[in-house]
Amino acid sequence: MRNSLNVFGQISIAALALVMVFPIAAAGEAITLSPIKDNTLYQQASGNLSNGAGSHIFTGKNASGLVRRALLAFPIADSIPAGATIDSVSLMLFMSRTRSGAQVNELHVVISDWGEGASNATGNEGAGATSMLGDATWIHTFFSTSFWTNPGGDFSPAISASQTVGGIGSYTWTSTQMVTDVQTWLDNPSANFGWIIVGNEASSTTSKRFDSRTNATLSQRPVLFVRYSVSVPVEKETWGGIKAIYR
Repeated sequence: MRNSLNVFGQISIAALALVMVFPIAAAGEAITLSPIKDNTLYQQASGNLSNGAGSHIFTGKNASGLVRRALLAFPIADSIPAGATIDSVSLMLFMSRTRSGAQVNELHVVISDWGEGASNATGNEGAGATSMLGDATWIHTFFSTSFWTNPGGDFSPAISASQTVGGIGSYTWTSTQMVTDVQTWLDNPSANFGWIIVGNEASSTTSKRFDSRTNATLSQRPVLFVRYSVSVPVEKETWGGIKAIYR
């Protein structure tokens, strides 16, 4: 009987040892991220307009029929542990000025790197400012020597998320595709060029103004909410140490 108990005890200890060396899933974590850069692409053939340091970013078409597209990127790999699993993603923006009714605004993944220079538009900022060194423009990824393959930005045709933007207030974009986007950027940081926001470009006077990462009102700056989970190893014990517990 004693031998049977010893064998049973050894099996139990061995099972315990296996549990103690294999990883277990930790509880989900949540993080709130601010953009590391943002900018607006103002439609202009020469690329002389930008707003890298401005308080606002724009989408849609203005009254003259000229397109505006907003860019923004977040520090994914610098903020979330490598190997984590992204569970949910939400982007919140504050729309602070509009000249139109409800308009659909879409997120697309940007596939070329781009810059945020020192350009800073005045007034309502809808007209942009003179492009400065390193600014993204309609034709430049970095003013004035690096260019988009396609004027207006290089981005995936796939829609990562869409939201109908009406009156002044906060709006949130969230989707399973955004989860995939952020997971990709975490696993491959060199591919993280953020999203471009494309508004209604089929008609004039559809523009929307959102507050940027440098807006004076902190609560109205862009925010990315991410929930993720990680696997962490349980403290390891040696076989000898485990046996010693039962002596």
